[in-house]
Amino acid sequence: MPKTFRPVTPGQRKLVMPSYTEISPGEKPAPKSLLMHKRRCNGRNHSGHITCRHKGGGHKKMLRLIDFKRDKENIPATVAAVEYDPNRTALIALIHYRDGEKRYILAPQGIKKGDVVSTSDEPPFQIGCCMRLKFMPLGSVVHNIELIPGKGGKLVRSAGLSAQLLARSNGYATIRFPSGEVRMINEDCRATFGAVSNAEHVLRVIGKAGRSRWLGIRHTVRGVAMNPVDHPHGGGEGRGKGNHPQTPWAQFTKGFRTRSPRKKRNWIVKERR
Repeated sequence: MPKTFRPVTPGQRKLVMPSYTEISPGEKPAPKSLLMHKRRCNGRNHSGHITCRHKGGGHKKMLRLIDFKRDKENIPATVAAVEYDPNRTALIALIHYRDGEKRYILAPQGIKKGDVVSTSDEPPFQIGCCMRLKFMPLGSVVHNIELIPGKGGKLVRSAGLSAQLLARSNGYATIRFPSGEVRMINEDCRATFGAVSNAEHVLRVIGKAGRSRWLGIRHTVRGVAMNPVDHPHGGGEGRGKGNHPQTPWAQFTKGFRTRSPRKKRNWIVKERR
């Protein structure tokens, strides 16, 4: 269950946070070999102009080097800790391989300290184990899916998400994604069993503007509060009506399809709508 607070202060009145019960308590700091300084640009380009709005400030963070490739085959690894990562919504797991190497991976739901995971084309088919799609049982729930063999997982990496392996034929695996889209992926691509951890993330309520600023999120000004030169919704006497919802660059934002109808996408079996 997510964690709620007594309204001792105004910022705690509606605050709802994940409980993080999966995190291993009292663990040592992250290994320095798996940490890296993160250089922030705060949404600016090399000229200092804002190119990505609503970013800036926030607490300093260190990058955790995550192993999305899971290319260390046939060597068992023990989960040493499940940790919080400020750079992503999911939790991460520190694993120790039998040969002494340490790596971070995305923590699946239900994984705990002491569990054994591996990358192999043979059983067991248990959460945290990585395998090529061609060897997975049909119906498996997976995450961290590759698009190109050997390039590392690109899909289904956010908190609480999972995809399902539906079928295999002609060298391709058919997978249903969280969006509802069904598409084919090369069966030599790897994926990891289980759903991504921290499913409570979607239930959180920030509670106050300051908490967003700690996360590096700046305020968003409504288009209707701007002048006509600044936004398509701007201007007018009083509260203007009748604007079609759109971005400052006049791209429609509700129901408008942005995928080109001229491009053939034979690998998509069913659209996400």
